[in-house]
Order: sequence, then C-alpha cells, then structure tokens
Amino acid sequence: MSIISKNAKRFQRRRNRSKRPATGDLSRMRLVVFRSARHIYGQIINDIEKHTLVACSTVDKSIQVKLKKAGSKIEQSQIVGKELAQRALAKDINEIVFDRNGFIYRGRVKALADAARKNGLNF
Repeated sequence: MSIISKNAKRFQRRRNRSKRPATGDLSRMRLVVFRSARHIYGQIINDIEKHTLVACSTVDKSIQVKLKKAGSKIEQSQIVGKELAQRALAKDINEIVFDRNGFIYRGRVKALADAARKNGLNF
C-alpha cells in the first residue's frame, strides 16, 4: 500500500469520526468547513431536508474587497467566518453544530470557527 493511500484512508477515518456527532441533529443545523490550499469554504446545512441554507467562501464576489485587505489566509478565514455568521443570523439561525470535516482544529479552521462564534453563532 502506498503512502498516499494510507494518508487518504487516515483522513477518511478522521472525517467520519468528526461527522458522527454532528449529523442527524433535528434541532441544530451543521456548519461544515472545507479547506483547500488556496481557499476556505463554510456552509450551513440542514441535514433533514439535505440542502444548504447559508454559504460563504473566499471565492465569493461580495467580500472580495475585504479579502484583498487581509494579509494572511487566517485573516481571510476570519472574514469568511464573520460574513457567514451575519448571513446565518439574517436567516434566524443561531444554534449550530460545528463539523470540521476531518481537518484538524487549528489555523484557518479554528479562525473561521472563532470568528463565527464571536459574531453570534452558538456552537
């Protein structure tokens, strides 16, 4: 077995383990984070109806002006988390479950979560 497939299996196990407590909750929506090398994406999903309620990412045209002022990817993640929280509160979503999607809770993932928490979302 190659090193790449071992790492992929390890990531898949981490991802499944982090999703287990987050899915299937009737009272709370799920905030899912995806992190690529260049961008970060966050979306709030209703698991019962299986559709996305709110989404925000570094690719969004509406926040490009703010993102250009940010110096690092962590600052960009904080901007995305703040914008995601504002959009969620506009749709009366306060209580969520955080799904880190297998990514380690530090760096950009933590920055997005902390910014969302600071701007009104309850985890």
